[in-house]
Amino acid sequence: MADYPDDFLTHILKRTKVVAVVGVSMNPVRPSYYVARYLSLKDYKVVPVNPGHAGKTLFGQTVRASISEISEPVDMVDIFRRSEAVPPIVDEALAAFPNLSTIWMQIGVEHAGAAAKAQARGVDVIMNRCPKIEYQRLFGELRLGGFATGVISSKL
Repeated sequence: MADYPDDFLTHILKRTKVVAVVGVSMNPVRPSYYVARYLSLKDYKVVPVNPGHAGKTLFGQTVRASISEISEPVDMVDIFRRSEAVPPIVDEALAAFPNLSTIWMQIGVEHAGAAAKAQARGVDVIMNRCPKIEYQRLFGELRLGGFATGVISSKL
């Protein structure tokens, strides 16, 4: 797993307001669904992207078939797709959003070539990490669930 300084991740999470989640599922037990839901509950505007569910509504937003269907500015593109699917997603995001700040690839998703292309355009790239987990870790929410407290106990 790549090592990203906490202040770098915190900066990204604080500056981000609109997140396009590529590969979001309508199934509430899928990680892409509950990560997108969590972000929406943290006051991020989540724009769902999944061609299989285009036109449906999720988290108060219409699901888009592709990034190019998003008309409003997006700060971060969060990718829930296999690593080999990343390059065209990054290309489409760079073309659609001239002021894009961040490409975030979920846990298990990495593509060095696509990352280098985005970075060359001044876009910050995070690979193999989850914004939900990082948000909880960096803003103290994991403690609320009994995690990262330094105490091992079967009693909460």
